[in-house]
Amino acid sequence: MTIVKENAPHIRRKASVTRMMVDVLIALAPTLVFAIAVYPLQASYTLLISLFIMIGSEFVYVGLRNMLPKDDKKHSFKERFNYAYKGKFNRNNVLTASISAVIYTLIMPAGAPIYAIIVGAFAGIIIGKLVFGGLGSNIFNPAAVGMVFAKLCFGSQYVTDVPTWYCSMNDLGVSATPLGYINGGFLSNYNNYSLSNLFLGQIPGTLGEVYKVTILVGLVYLLIRRSADFRIVLSYLGAFALFSLTAGLAVYALDSSVNPFTFTLYSILSGGVLFGAVFMLTDPVTSPINSPSRWIYGLIAAVSTVFIRLFAALPEGVGFSILIANMFAVVLDHYEWSNPRYTWKKFLAMGLLIVIPVAIIFLSIRFGGVYHV
Repeated sequence: MTIVKENAPHIRRKASVTRMMVDVLIALAPTLVFAIAVYPLQASYTLLISLFIMIGSEFVYVGLRNMLPKDDKKHSFKERFNYAYKGKFNRNNVLTASISAVIYTLIMPAGAPIYAIIVGAFAGIIIGKLVFGGLGSNIFNPAAVGMVFAKLCFGSQYVTDVPTWYCSMNDLGVSATPLGYINGGFLSNYNNYSLSNLFLGQIPGTLGEVYKVTILVGLVYLLIRRSADFRIVLSYLGAFALFSLTAGLAVYALDSSVNPFTFTLYSILSGGVLFGAVFMLTDPVTSPINSPSRWIYGLIAAVSTVFIRLFAALPEGVGFSILIANMFAVVLDHYEWSNPRYTWKKFLAMGLLIVIPVAIIFLSIRFGGVYHV
């Protein structure tokens, strides 16, 4: 058997990488337009900065990687430029960098300082992509790397409240995010936002992840165009809903005023769960190749998200869970055991990724003192 190494994304149908990238940009467009309508200044300069840094970094990287070798001859700038870029920097470089920039923009908070945006954008494209070899070689989602890097570096300076016509200052004053209930009281923020507020995005949050309607429109488009794999979306959201319902039932056992189903919907509609499932986990470069592996990949991301939200110091876990799942995607794609067949071992792995977290979540909340009445 001969093993042929190819860069991602690996397409198994009559389509092109360019078409897939354009589809993702089209799917992102409604959310981006809405973000600009709600935060015209903040969304515009975040987008422009991100595009400039990420496309510019991609351009510089290609030039450095393809420099004309020294041959003791004098070459003009045009000759050096043509050697470095002709046929080597193409529309796919621009499109992939643009997608990373748009996603990075939409997962950044409106109140993020400009220096945090700049540092995160550089970290995302360089640490998250270029150090791995550029287009198709990265194992991490660049936008997630940039957001997490900026959040960890700048902490409390990462976000300030920005009132808008769509979300009033009173709403912003309730909490920095609907997920703020995790710190210092498991459900202290549970009753401050209605499910309609969460669904319509009339809550504080990042520039794009709060508008659930536009995110779902993008999901439908990607599924129709087959530019996103339904297995990843379904396994992630399905498992996340099950784990959240388990947590809700455990909380209900301690406090009967909490509706477990409302708690589940609250968890799904809060933070970046939907946005991450639609636009980040489905990234064809950083997700596994085969169908069984994609089910497992979504389950790993769901487990990571719920565990970070319930048991870690940070209330939101989507960005971190995507990076964790990205690391496991490399393992799931290992050539010695990666294949498209559904075997009993893979079904066992999926089952364990559901049963064990359910048990841990219920027992930890019901008897472990995670929730305080």
